[in-house]
Amino acid sequence: MTRATPAEAGEKAAAASEIRLLSFGDTALTVEFGSVIDAGLNARVLALDAALASEAPRGVLETVPTYRSLLVIFDPLVVDLPGLKTRIRALAASDIAVKRSARRWRVPVVYGGAFGMDLEATAAVHGLSAEELIGRHQGATYTVAMIGFMPGFAYLSGLDPALATPRRPEPRQLVPAQSVSIGGAQCAISSVEGPSGWHMLGRTPVRGFMPQREPVFLYEPGDAIRFERIAADEWPALDQRAAAGEPVAVSEP
Repeated sequence: MTRATPAEAGEKAAAASEIRLLSFGDTALTVEFGSVIDAGLNARVLALDAALASEAPRGVLETVPTYRSLLVIFDPLVVDLPGLKTRIRALAASDIAVKRSARRWRVPVVYGGAFGMDLEATAAVHGLSAEELIGRHQGATYTVAMIGFMPGFAYLSGLDPALATPRRPEPRQLVPAQSVSIGGAQCAISSVEGPSGWHMLGRTPVRGFMPQREPVFLYEPGDAIRFERIAADEWPALDQRAAAGEPVAVSEP
């Protein structure tokens, strides 16, 4: 638990007054913190998510964080909706920072070639060599901002702004699972095969989503991720272990 200074508390109270609580049908609320992709907004979303998880308000069934908002799903026959709204606003203005124990992952990636078909072209867009692009990409620490689009698809904040790249004009109909890509100012690790307009830089053997494994989802919002380059000849063994259910990604203290 940390205490904010009076100035910080005032800023949080002012910010809390700016949040919007929007009805999402009869069984959910959207708590909207802003309209842009911003690390500060995402941190507030994750803090509120952790606070609600800690309190477990009666009738709240599930929460789903995004870059800028939190979906709160509830049982309308149980929840005290006016009371829940009041509590949400109070938590958003609170100077109590509730944080779950965010994990740190070191994720192996094979860059380029058949594993990252857009590496060379993306490097050229930025006037970099492929090696320079890899160095910058794996030099950052990313935060899992949200899970979405497909099961286990991890949206990551923290990309070097100099590597922001507009999406492809023509999306591919199918890209491999576990692709590591950038789209705009975001980075991502895909979970299953699917369409994408993002730029494929590499691929990891790590399965972020395995229905037959416990946990089903390896990454959670708030987790920190660093990429670690591996050689292509390391892929078969790691992929085999990952397919058997091993995390393969290294959890760091």
